[in-house]
Formats: sequence, structure tokens, C-alpha cells
Amino acid sequence: MINISNAKLADGSVVDVEIDNDLISKVTKSSGTVSNGSIDATGQILLPGLVDLHTHLREPGREDAETVLTGSYAAAAGGYTAISSMANTYPVADTAGVVEQIYRLGKDAGLCDVNPIGAVTKGLSGEQLAELGAMADSIARVRIFSDDGKCVSDPLIMRRALEYVKTFNGIIAQHAQEPRLTINAQMNEGSVSSRIGLPGWPAIAEESIIARDILLAEHVQSRLHICHLTTAGGVELVRWAKKRGINVTAEVTPHHLLLTDELVENYDPIYKVNPPLRTEKDVMALREGLAEGVIDIVATDHAPHPEEDKDCEWQAAAFGMVGLETSLSVVIKTMIESKMLDWSQLVDRMSIRPAQIAGYKTQGQSIQAGSVANLLLLDPSASWQVDRSKLKSKSRNTPFHGMTLPGVISHVIYNGKQTVIAGRVLNMDGDKNG
Repeated sequence: MINISNAKLADGSVVDVEIDNDLISKVTKSSGTVSNGSIDATGQILLPGLVDLHTHLREPGREDAETVLTGSYAAAAGGYTAISSMANTYPVADTAGVVEQIYRLGKDAGLCDVNPIGAVTKGLSGEQLAELGAMADSIARVRIFSDDGKCVSDPLIMRRALEYVKTFNGIIAQHAQEPRLTINAQMNEGSVSSRIGLPGWPAIAEESIIARDILLAEHVQSRLHICHLTTAGGVELVRWAKKRGINVTAEVTPHHLLLTDELVENYDPIYKVNPPLRTEKDVMALREGLAEGVIDIVATDHAPHPEEDKDCEWQAAAFGMVGLETSLSVVIKTMIESKMLDWSQLVDRMSIRPAQIAGYKTQGQSIQAGSVANLLLLDPSASWQVDRSKLKSKSRNTPFHGMTLPGVISHVIYNGKQTVIAGRVLNMDGDKNG
């Protein structure tokens, strides 16, 4: 039994909560006191656990960068009770065997739901469909498929994928990047790339694929999800598709809500990411799209890399940033502090809606009796300084090192069990993980 006293909910009400086994058994108006042995949540906000539809865990094959276990630690520290593992592993998650391996590793870690995403094409080659049906029928019950890191650029392959997953209400999550328009591209194409001499990555390379796939999804009447949207034009395309009634959803990353391409001027590879950081105009369009609900969700695109893959010259460096542990704080900074979202809307974008898109039935639930106890407690008035050396992820490639961010997570409860207590992640034996 876990008791929580004096917790404020997203709607502003203050409640006491009882948790019995894996369920919330009672939610009552706060008594104003703290019962013996309960968690004192005075001044804190109680939210549903966060759900990420875009996480790179690297296992199998790149355990030097991340494992399912270390990624689960990072997820718990960031308030996530469910994450979705992308398919660009070694071997690629393009068979039932690989996705089942990842699923079982997540179960063994026991810190959050780990839901494998299957590859769209064999080996991420873009040439032949992967074993979509076998992955869907596996114990992992895969419903999201993506070649993320690479675009499914062949329109015929994309159409066939959309048609195939429609049979079991699956989703194709597209990394929108026309490869012929981004050969050797290193950063956003614009005034900064021209000034510092790095090959540019034009917005049209993203927008042309988004436009094509929206029309394909309409034609096939299937579900399309746009990964890590970054441009103002892309927001307009998704807005148009939704007005037309096309079944398309979209995500934005925290780093694209805050950082711009001007940071690349010092050639620090920590800011090298795919898709690239864009302009201030794009950043504001993304924030407005998220506030409006045109962009459905926030997804981390947590992309861990070992130090040697980032501590090198720009053009040799890997693309990507870690994000699970900073995601909530960055969204608070960009969207809550600016009053573009309120707390209920943040819960919608970071928990309820991603769970609905993916069909994660025990996640993103209302905080009421009978719901599965996947929860986090957050002190919104506190702040913390990001220190890469203290991250739970195995990798340290955060662009927020040294930055002071709002919001400190004190507790996380996953399936009725505490995984974070007083800001410290517990392992399966109950020992605290620094």
C-alpha cells in the first residue's frame, strides 16, 4: 500500500491518493494532514506517468552507448513509465525474435514499460518490407513501425507498408527526410550554414516527404505518424491534413522546442542532431503547433552515443542527443512558463495522447480509483542544474549540460511500485542507483 497526501492534480484540486497493489484504490479531497508513512506531496503536482513514443535504447548491438536497463533508469528518472524502443539496433529490430528480445529485457529491468518499435523494411534498407505481421503477432504486440534514422523514401514501399499495417490498426512512423536533398547535409540550410560553411539541410527535404505521405495515408485510409517535426512548413502541412480529416499524428522533440541553429556556430557536435536544429521562426511555429494540438505529442528522440562518437570534429560526429531525463523540464520551460500550455494540456501531450496513439492501455490514465498506478510527483517551484556526469543514461551527449531547468521529480510510481524515491532511482533489489 502506498499513500500520497496533499497532492495537487493538473486541474488544481488537492487530493489524497491510496494505491493498493498496481491500482489506485482511492482518491479523496485532501484532509490537509499527512498520515503516518505516507508520501507528503505538499506543494507538488501529481501527474500520470509520461509516455515516450521515440526512444533509442541501442540494445542489441551498441551496448557501449545504452542498454535497455540503463535506458530504463534514464526513463524512470525523467518521469516516464512507458517508452518505445526504435528499431535501428544491430541486428535491426525487423523480426519477431529481435523485438521479443527487447521486450523481455524491458520486463527484466522492471522500471517502465518498454515497447519495441519494429522496422518498416528489412535492415532499414528501404527495399523490402520487414516481417510486420510476425512482429505484430509476437509477445511484444508491435503496433508502431519505423525506419527512424532513415526515411522510407520509396513511395511504393511506403504505400505497401501503410496498407499492410491497416489490417491490424498499426501505425507507420516516418522519419521525413528526402535523401537526395540531404546528401552530406550537416545542419539546417540557412544564413548560419552559409556563414560557417557547413552543408545545408533544407526544410523542403522534410516537408516534401510529409506532404507525400499525408496524401498516401489519405489514399490508403491508414494511420501515419510524423516523427520529430521541425519546420514551420511541416506544421502547416499537418494542420491542413487534420482539417481534411486524414488520420495523421505528429510529434516534436524538447530540443526542437528550445534550441536553434545559431548554436552550431561554435561547431560543437553536441548540437548535431537529425533532423537538425532549425531557426527561431521554426521553433515558435513548433510551440504554437503543440499548443494548438496540431502537433499531438512531445517525444524525446533520446539518442545516446558514447563519448568518442561526439568528442570529435563536427563532420565526423554522430547525430543525436539524449533527452529522457530533461524532457519534462524543457517542456515546462518552453510551454508552461510561457503559458502556452497549462498542466492538463501538458499531461495530454506527454502522457494521455501518446498512450492513445500507441494503444498503451495501462498508460496515460486519469488519476482516479481503478486506474493503473503509473504516476509521477513533481515540484514545479524547484529547479535543477543539468550535469552530464550525473545522468542515469549510459551516454552523456546532452545539449543542456550546465543549464538550469525548472521542475524536480521527487517520486515515480510504475505499476503500483515506487521506482524513484526522493529523486533517486531504485533498482529491482530496492538499492538506490546514484
